Amino acid sequence: MNQLKQYLEISPAVQEALAANKPVVALESTIISHGMPYPKNVETALKVEQIIRDNGAVPATIAIIGGKLRAGLSKDEIDYLGQKGLSVTKASRRDLPVLAARGEDGATTVAATMIIANLAGISVFATGGIGGVHRGAETTMDISADLEELSVTPVMVVCAGAKSILDLGLTLEYLETKGVSVLGYQTEELPAFYTRKSGFKVDYRVDTPAELAGIFHAKENLNLKGGLLVTNPIPEEFAMDSDYISKSIEEACKEAEKLGVKGKDTTPFLLDKIQKITDGKSLDANIHLVYNNAVLGAKVAGELSKLK
Repeated sequence: MNQLKQYLEISPAVQEALAANKPVVALESTIISHGMPYPKNVETALKVEQIIRDNGAVPATIAIIGGKLRAGLSKDEIDYLGQKGLSVTKASRRDLPVLAARGEDGATTVAATMIIANLAGISVFATGGIGGVHRGAETTMDISADLEELSVTPVMVVCAGAKSILDLGLTLEYLETKGVSVLGYQTEELPAFYTRKSGFKVDYRVDTPAELAGIFHAKENLNLKGGLLVTNPIPEEFAMDSDYISKSIEEACKEAEKLGVKGKDTTPFLLDKIQKITDGKSLDANIHLVYNNAVLGAKVAGELSKLK
């Protein structure tokens, strides 16, 4: 634990909440650096933190700053990441030791956020959408490290499903192989990020934050490794037309293929391209689904703190 102290820094507000068994919700930082332009990214990040506070929990935005794995950032630090934008390393599991040793900055993906949240003792993490198996992965082997992390790290991830730029069927197959429970919040169908429907079923429908907390608590008591994936559909009024978004995604995927965009550049490229094709409607949908997940994350964290 002492060795960990030189790398991990928990903000006073988060530390205080954890010590008092108050609900804490982790938030990722790639949405700040790679998810949208400045200053929209910073406004969104601060609003998400406020939504979590309004729902009775303490926000812990997670990033790597100057080589320190940080759980809980100040407004200035969020602004710093927002201004640095794409020049900040998009950090997954493989990047953490390098950034820590070199004293560099990193914006955390779902996988890296889960790792740091777990090191800090935070059990609930709210995000937009998880990474997954990319289209054409049967030849490219392009599979997000987020899925592997879900199979080993004990954090509940609240999201709006896997990003619809992915192969959702193969993503579900991969999660099943890894033993990750995919839960639908008040839905039996896997939401597809921009839309509420995907044509795929979740493993279980769960209707209350208390039941979600109970399932995570049971998993911990059974000493089963890995996380839980909670899929929370985008609110109806912000959901996009399924055919329209599918066509936009197809167009963006063709462009990425033509330009040879690969690996961790794929998702930011596609999201940016889709935003341009949809005249910003996809960005608006993205922001509102994150707000929606923050509300649910805070409620589940509140229920979980009652069980501990």
